[in-house]
This record gives sequence, structure tokens and C-alpha cells, in this order.
Amino acid sequence: MIDALTLPASLALREAGFIVRRATPADLDAILRLLADDPISASRGDVASEGGVAAYASALERIILDLSNELVVVEDAAGTVVGTLQLTLIPGMSRRGSDRLLVEAVRVASAERSTGVGSALMRWVVDEAAVALRAPLVQLTSDAARVDAHRFYRRLGFVDSHVGFKLTVALPDSP
Repeated sequence: MIDALTLPASLALREAGFIVRRATPADLDAILRLLADDPISASRGDVASEGGVAAYASALERIILDLSNELVVVEDAAGTVVGTLQLTLIPGMSRRGSDRLLVEAVRVASAERSTGVGSALMRWVVDEAAVALRAPLVQLTSDAARVDAHRFYRRLGFVDSHVGFKLTVALPDSP
């Protein structure tokens, strides 16, 4: 939980009633549905099946307990979770010791895409969260296959300035 954030907060949308708030364990099913609603996430195994619930519940608990992290959800006026993202505040040595706000796992329900919810959520990240956390740099990575997402982030002023690398590490089974 990043304490400097004032949550819940209203999102600036033409349609009133959308709020961003801290995720709780009660939001697990809704977050899993958002992950599974995304074809790239689903292709990686995020399919919201019963078999993975314990692992996701453990991850959610660790995120909630980690003071450098915040998992937020977006609710519509009816209280339905329609979006989510994770924020991680990273202290840094570069850029004169500036902190960075890392944005991960941005998901908006398919029925809400192109309605302004995602834009309003990302504006909240930049205008409210980054300012409250005194993080002059907001960064994110996006899968190379997410061409539409790349246009979305560019439209919001993000610059694709770096090349990212990942390596999957085979871990031994737990005892």
C-alpha cells in the first residue's frame, strides 16, 4: 500500500460514477476475469480457472502487504470492477535520485474499452498518483504484440524510448 495516495478517487470521465480504489482480496475474482478477458494474458495462462486461484490470492496478498506497491481497481456506478492496474514505487539512483512509478498489468474490461475509462485511469496515474508520490517519471512496459495499446500510450504522451528484455527462469518445484 502506498500511503501517500488518496483513495478512493473519482475518475474524470464524461459519465459520472467511476472511481479508482485500492484492491482488496474480495476483488480477486473480478481481477482474474479482467486478466482472462485479455487475449495476450489468456495465452500466457491467465484464464481465471479454479486451479490457479491460490497462486493469484497469494500474489494479491503480497502486493497488498508490500508498502512499495498498490493494486487498484476501477468501479463503475453499479459497483462493477471494470479496470485494474498495479503501481510500484521504485527508488532510483539515476536521474539525480528520482523515484519512478512503474505501471503494470493495465486491464480494462472489453465492454469498456474505447469509452475513456483507460484514458481516465492513466490520467489519474500521471496527474494524481505520480504527483502524490513525488515520482517525476512514470514508466511501463507493453508486450510487443499490443499494437493498439502502444498507440493508446503514445496518445497519452508516453514515449517508447527503451527496449525491454525478459528472461523466463525455470524454478525448482516448491518442497
